[in-house]
Amino acid sequence: MKIIICGAGQVGWQIARHLSGEKNDVTVVDKNAELVRRATDMLDVQGVAGFASHPGVLARAGANDAEMIIAATYSDEVNMVTCQVAHSLFGVQRNIARIRAPAYLEPAWSDLYAGERLPIDVIISPEQEVAEAALQRLSAPAAFDSEVFMDGRAQLLGLAVEPGCPVANTPLRQLSELFSTLRAVVVGVRREGTLFAPEPDDQLFVGDACYVFVHRDDVQRTIDIFGKKQQQQKRIVIVGGGNVGRIVAQRLERAPGRIRTRMIEQSRINAEIAAEDLDRTIVLHGDGLDATLLHEAGIVDADAILAVTDDDKTNMLVAVRAKAEGCPMAIALVNDPTLVPLMEPLGIDAYINPRATTVSSILRYIRHGRVRAVYSIGDAEAEVLEAQVMSTSPLAGRLLRDIGFPEGALVGAVMKAGEVLRPHGDLRIDEGDIIAIFVMAADVPEIERLLQVAIDYF
Repeated sequence: MKIIICGAGQVGWQIARHLSGEKNDVTVVDKNAELVRRATDMLDVQGVAGFASHPGVLARAGANDAEMIIAATYSDEVNMVTCQVAHSLFGVQRNIARIRAPAYLEPAWSDLYAGERLPIDVIISPEQEVAEAALQRLSAPAAFDSEVFMDGRAQLLGLAVEPGCPVANTPLRQLSELFSTLRAVVVGVRREGTLFAPEPDDQLFVGDACYVFVHRDDVQRTIDIFGKKQQQQKRIVIVGGGNVGRIVAQRLERAPGRIRTRMIEQSRINAEIAAEDLDRTIVLHGDGLDATLLHEAGIVDADAILAVTDDDKTNMLVAVRAKAEGCPMAIALVNDPTLVPLMEPLGIDAYINPRATTVSSILRYIRHGRVRAVYSIGDAEAEVLEAQVMSTSPLAGRLLRDIGFPEGALVGAVMKAGEVLRPHGDLRIDEGDIIAIFVMAADVPEIERLLQVAIDYF
């Protein structure tokens, strides 16, 4: 597929790296020539330096025969104009824009993106995506990672195997026999930094990080089997009152159970905006690393702290300090993937990678087949794809045992007529079924082939 990516910053770079690695024809456009040079030197992409919204720049980038444009610059307005120019002058059929400002995303103005007004097919909002990821982490405090699938009927949980874990040193095949009614499948394991799709005879060892695909009704039982405790979060401290922090606080205010939320924001202007936007959240102005201010925010009695400032190191240090003060759960927003290995030694329970969440959203519209959701795991090492089986798919009408899945892929669940089923060899895959597959990055093209239909759906 020929794709133009406008913006070579963190998000654009990650998308370009992902898509070029899958042999797409990618061109990167950015007004910063140094960023373009970095992309062309390190990735298998072409580059054009210039303003993405200028027709001449898009023409040099090959917009005349591009199949998709992804506008991911730092300016919402540039992204909007870029999509308009790409559609009106070059006939680009698929336009994706990153839009950050909440004012553009209010439901009252949704008609702005309809028809020929602003031809944007897909809007990606990093702040909304990150806030949703943060809420997922808070909803599953025993897990280091969490994402919902199959219309909320299933969940992917990241569970660490710690000393005393009841299932440590147990082969996965034996787990299935011991808990025959448990609708859960270990689809991925990270061991000593390496992620892989496990075989039935593989054992789980202390230190492993497991990705488990679970039926919604079996989440608590699965957490118990892994020897973890999960309690309802009633008191939460948020450090960072920007868009992400405010969205999370607003959602927590509307959540059942009367969750008490306090927020710390260093910028007086942002603190005042947050105080105006929030009804029941107490907003404190100051440095989230200040121990006195953390105590004023009630960190000693808090169930969790969420650090979502725009600085990775601040978020990590806030999380470490909160844990030292007795907070049982700390979640940090981290953009730099090279910092992730420090999470466990520092005692940080979970992290959120904005680039991974944004890339996951975009990949849903890149993948071939009737893909409903994509979740990127780690540093683009693997994905969980949820897709509908079409009549022309090689999967349709076959038993799972007869399908030649690649070694790096495991089926997590199959949904038939709204019922989520645990996969087994005798399960027949039919047209209309929804299937969730964990797949290593190298095997994504083969899974796409299995999901392929007569006409590609993008």
